[in-house]
Amino acid sequence: MGGGLGGVAVAVALRLVGWEVVVFERAGCFGEVGAGIGVMPNALRALEVLGVADDVRRIGTPRGAARVVDPGGRALVRVGAGVAGRVVAVHRADLHRVLRAALPESCLVTGVEVTSPDSLDGDLVVVADGVRSRLREALFPGVTGPVYAGVTAWRSVTEARFPSDLAISQTVGAGSEFGVLPLGDGRVCWYAATAAPEGGSAEDELAAAREVVGEWHAPIPSLLDSTPAGSVLRHDIYELGTPLPSYVSGRVALLGDAAHAMTPFLGQGACMAFEDAVVLADACARFPTVGAALEAYDRVRRPRTQAVARASRVAGRFGFRLRNPVAVAARDLAMRAVPGWAAEKGAERFTSWRPPALSLDR
Repeated sequence: MGGGLGGVAVAVALRLVGWEVVVFERAGCFGEVGAGIGVMPNALRALEVLGVADDVRRIGTPRGAARVVDPGGRALVRVGAGVAGRVVAVHRADLHRVLRAALPESCLVTGVEVTSPDSLDGDLVVVADGVRSRLREALFPGVTGPVYAGVTAWRSVTEARFPSDLAISQTVGAGSEFGVLPLGDGRVCWYAATAAPEGGSAEDELAAAREVVGEWHAPIPSLLDSTPAGSVLRHDIYELGTPLPSYVSGRVALLGDAAHAMTPFLGQGACMAFEDAVVLADACARFPTVGAALEAYDRVRRPRTQAVARASRVAGRFGFRLRNPVAVAARDLAMRAVPGWAAEKGAERFTSWRPPALSLDR
């Protein structure tokens, strides 16, 4: 249930191991709202298993070295092509289309709101309805739902094309951050984030983002100037307040944000959903009963995803959310002292994951 990236990915994975699937989407049509996404090496390996990685590379752009800089453009951390070069930058809507194309149209059903897993037939129900999952709340009523992470973010994609050698970058300031993700056609996905009270809004969200980062180093002003004002999305960032005690209940498995909504500071949110999809399908293929398969899925996925969620929270807390000038200066000094190889090694803690090899003849 849920036709976002995770829900469609798990449908592809389950079909590969011989299951009949139906994806129910509450909206009137399938699609992804948002801007770009960096498909990390771990997620790309999951997409390899699903058979769509070549198409993702074709519509996206593998990037070279990345960098973290301060608002003046001075380098804080440089990451070589080891990890960054295996990241594929792609628009979320394009990625969603690639995944949908791997399914027969008969599998995709829109305009259906599922209020209870009991209303569905089938051996397995996968809940992938996002951070505000109503079904999660019904299955785990005593667990705290999504909580505000203290950060609001703007996202968009430029209208103009930029040079192909533009690097992936993250600019870290005092209480604010700006990210650059160049897409394959020369457009650039960008985001700006800042610590702010929950529920804020502006009549002109592009102008609001410009107030936060508009005077930072090039090409940030040009990226903002080339963005249509009406295209800017603003979302407060939420995460699960309390980790779930289980990702399964009876014949139901939770996947993606419904199971482990996390802050975006490591860029691993959607990547974790792709991992979930492959591991769940593998468990369903390997074990003789759904109960045993779901027990294995929970045992494998819950420790990893909850560890990534904790690490992402810490990355934000000790990264751009710092406001005290002394603390910011100390952070910048510490980041400059980290060699590029060490930063790359740290990233591999999350990106080195290897998927199981689905057996397609089971």
